Parts: sequence; C-alpha cells; structure tokens
Amino acid sequence: MTELVIETSGLRKEFQGRRGHRVAVDDLDLAVSAGGVHGFLGPNGSGKTTTIRMLLGLARATRGRMVLFGQEVPQHLPAVIDRVGAVVESPKFAPNFTGRRNLQLLAASIGAPTSRVDAAIETVGLTGRERDTFKSYSLGMKQRLAIAATLLKDPQLLILDEPTNGLDPAGIREIRDTIRDLGERGVTVLLSSHILAEVQQVCSSATIIGNGRLLATGSVEDLLDSGPPAYAVDVPDLEAATRALSAAGLKPTPDDGRLRVEAADPAVITRVLAESAIYLTGLTPLKRDLESVFLELTSADTLGRQA
Repeated sequence: MTELVIETSGLRKEFQGRRGHRVAVDDLDLAVSAGGVHGFLGPNGSGKTTTIRMLLGLARATRGRMVLFGQEVPQHLPAVIDRVGAVVESPKFAPNFTGRRNLQLLAASIGAPTSRVDAAIETVGLTGRERDTFKSYSLGMKQRLAIAATLLKDPQLLILDEPTNGLDPAGIREIRDTIRDLGERGVTVLLSSHILAEVQQVCSSATIIGNGRLLATGSVEDLLDSGPPAYAVDVPDLEAATRALSAAGLKPTPDDGRLRVEAADPAVITRVLAESAIYLTGLTPLKRDLESVFLELTSADTLGRQA
C-alpha cells in the first residue's frame, strides 16, 4: 500500500468577520502519496492557502483530522516538522547579503550542516550566482533561493504555495525545472497553483478544489481521461452543421473556425452530417488538457452553488 505523506478528512475552516460567516475549507478530504509532485489546484480564494496554513500549524482548523507522515497534527507537529519544508509567503532575506551568506546564516540558526548550503544552491540552479547580493536577484532567483532555504533541513515533503506568482515566463520555467528535479530526487512536493499549463508539465497527480470542497483527485493521466471524448469538426458550412448536430442531440460549440463536438463514437458525427448532405473536410480527436478539466469542474461547482 502506498504511503500517504499528507492526509486530511473532514477538514473544515470557518471564519466569522464583519461580513458575516464564511466557510473557507468545506469538509476537505486530501490524500498525497509519497514521491513525485502533487498539484493542489483551485481558483484564487478556493481554500488552498488556508488548507496549507492549517497543515503547518499556522491556522487552527474548525474541525476535521490532519495527518503528516502518519502523525496527527497539530498535536504532533513538532515530531514531523523537521521533515517538512514550505514556502508559503514572500521570503525574507537580507538584501545586501549574498545568496550564499543568507543561506549560511539560516543554516547556522537551525543547526544544519554547512555542507547543505552548497547542495541546496546546486539543487535550485543558483551555482555561479550565489555570491551576488540578494537585492540583485530576479524574482525567479529570489524564489529559487527561498526553495533552497527550505532544503537546508533536507525535507522529505516540500509545500509550495503559488511559487510562480508574479514571475515572467523565464522565471516560471526556472521554478518549474527546479520543482521537477526535486520530485525526481525523491522529495514529495505539494504544489499549490492556479497556472494549469505549468502544473501539467511537472505533476504526476493532482487534487482540484473549489469553494473549499474537493472536486476531483487522482493521477493527472486519469483526470485527463475523465471526460467524454471530443472531436474538432471541419465543415464548409458551420451553421448548417451546427443545426444538424444539435437536432441529433449533440452539442457542437464553435472553436476557432471549426466545431467542437463531444461524442463517444466519431462515426455518429459523420453519419449525422452525411444525412444532411454536409460532408466533412476534417475530423480530429481533441486531447483534453488540465486547464479544460479544471474549468469544467470549477464552472460546474459554481453553477451548482448558484442553483
């Protein structure tokens, strides 16, 4: 049986403020197996950061159960915290010190061997820039230094909350490569994000939440295969094809000069159009991506809440 590094059941967080009662995390069941990169996905305000803060003992749960490495938290958090690294908020470093000096001071403060400083710098790809001052670093380099700081403890679990926020494409790529390398080295990474294209490139599994509730979880491959097959349909007359397909109970939607049609059997599309004397010029299977799965689930959740 696969070891679970993170497990929650019935996890709930409620807030009472001037605007009234709000449920940030709604009876969430979360399971993260050891090894690899697990995406923790949801729109902004969906409860991702609140969940992470509860796991780390930075916020108190209203109710529910949380387990890290088989130990219930927050009761037994001191027993496992040295196995956990996290980047949850903007890192605080001395701007006029070099990256290396910042890490050396941090290593001394937590009793980590100085050998881990060089190892952390190499792991996050800052070799050659470690003697530059922190204030001269790009945003991507600053974020990589923050990850390096968490690695000084040699953690088995690394929790990253929106690590690419505010980064340019080059910085996003740097962080993506760092996260992928960590997962391949055996570190379990919980990656909270709403940038789905990036997540799909590094994650082997994912959990999608909306309004604090679990919407879907599983391997990325299973999530991509979870919906009905769809096809891109090229025809000379889009309007006539739309009428024919709609009359047959299918749901064609315009998509950049062609139609997108969900159907279990592409022969059905061909037959319906042929019966209306509409002949295909192209019929291409469409591969779902994580963004389309995410949008379908979160849109359906929003509509369900409004109903």
